[in-house]
This record gives sequence, C-alpha cells and structure tokens, in this order.
Amino acid sequence: MTLTTTSFDWVRHLVHKESAIVLQPGKEYLVEARLLPIARQAGLTDVSQFVESVRIRPDADSTRRIVEALTTNETSWFRDGDPFTALTSTVLPSLLGARGPNERLQIWSAACSSGQESYTIAMLLEDALPNAASRVSITATDISREMVERTRAGRFSQLEVNRGLPAPMLVRHFTRAGTEWEVAPALRRMVTASQCNLAAPLPRMGPFDVVYLRNVLIYFDLPTKQAILRRVRDLMRPDGWLFLGAAETTLGVDDSWERVVVGRSSAYRPLKGK
Repeated sequence: MTLTTTSFDWVRHLVHKESAIVLQPGKEYLVEARLLPIARQAGLTDVSQFVESVRIRPDADSTRRIVEALTTNETSWFRDGDPFTALTSTVLPSLLGARGPNERLQIWSAACSSGQESYTIAMLLEDALPNAASRVSITATDISREMVERTRAGRFSQLEVNRGLPAPMLVRHFTRAGTEWEVAPALRRMVTASQCNLAAPLPRMGPFDVVYLRNVLIYFDLPTKQAILRRVRDLMRPDGWLFLGAAETTLGVDDSWERVVVGRSSAYRPLKGK
C-alpha cells in the first residue's frame, strides 16, 4: 500500500515543526523508504499504518525516530574534496599566522552525520600539525541522536571506509575492530560530538575559527537559512571561515558575508561592521 496523502502531510508537517526541513510533495517515496524499517520494528508492514498509529497516539520516542529518519545522513570521506584541500593549503596557515602559539583552534562540523566529515578534518590536521590533539578541538553536531552516538564511537564498516577514504590514511589513522575500522585515539581526542538542531537556538559553543556547514541549507526555506547563518555568524571569530556545500551560497540570503575564492573552492567570511 502506498503512503496516503494524510500520512505524508502529517509527517512533513512534523518534520518541518521539529527540524525546519522542508519535504516537498513528491517526496513520498523517500518517506516510505526511510520509515519502512521503523514500521517493521513496530510489527507493521505498512508505513501508513505506522504513521497513523503515531498520529493518533503520539509518543516522544516514535516522533523522534520519524524526524531523525527523515534527516539526510548522506556522507562520505573528503566529500567534494576542495573544501578540505583549502583547509590545509590556505585556511590553516592563515589562522596559525593570526593566532598566538598557545591559542587552540576551534572547528565546527555542523550536521556531521555519522562523523566522516569530522574525522576527515581531524586526519588532515593530525598530518599537518605536531601535537594536533592539543592544539585543535573539533565540535561535531547533528540533529540525530543515533548519528551523534555513531560519531562518538568512531567505528566504520568496510563499505563506509571504501567511500572516499584513501588507503594510506586508513592504514595510518585506523585500526581493525572486528569487521569494522576504528579511528585512532588521537583523532577521537580532537572530536567532541553532541546533538544540535540548527533550526533552533544554538547552544553556547565556540568561538569557531572554521565552520563546515555543508549540504545543509538546501533543505530549508529562506527565512530559516537566514536565521541559521545569523546564529552561525554569532558563534564565529571575526576572521573565521565558513564552508558551505557546492550548491549553497550566502549570496541573496545574508549580506553580512564576503565570498572568497580559495583554490578551486569558495569560502565565506564575516564582513566587518555587519
């Protein structure tokens, strides 16, 4: 049985209310695919039956699982490449030149999913900086409790490490843990993971030198994008660097940012006086 219009509308309103993510009509297939495993765990074979049971008798755990299932957890190592090349070629030298020798660099990996982006950054800095774990802190956040727990665990399947992780880095920064790969302790000391809903008031964090907010804004409407960029800017240092996804920009959204070309990538920096 296909997802009913009533069930789909209820799910998309729930997801928008809890996360500000917009599920446009036509995404019924996505809702069905994401919620079917949860419906089966509840002993139901039909997604609409499951949704209706939660709609009629809502409970916090079921609604949380629905929202988390509909947040996009697509990720890979070194995704899109250039923003990570820019970190070591341009951003890191600039920051080290502007900071004192004892100042700790703070980096935020927002919407970190299962942690590949956060640990990509950690690996690059571990290779580029002596004693990186004592000089850098990486804050990894995601709306999904499951993704935060996975990031904290720092364990990845063979299939996951095959998605973009160079073999030399796998050997250098990971150890076998049964059928999985576990990140080295030095990387885990750099990364702290916690839950964070970007569409809600942000917790007290930072101030950040670098923020990776990539492939996230595309899921929000314009007012939510504007609010998120304002909140992010408030948590950044005045000379900080913001990296967005390839299909995202601050242009036409928030005029308090300056777009700068960094190698083959682009970054955004807070404009002074804005």
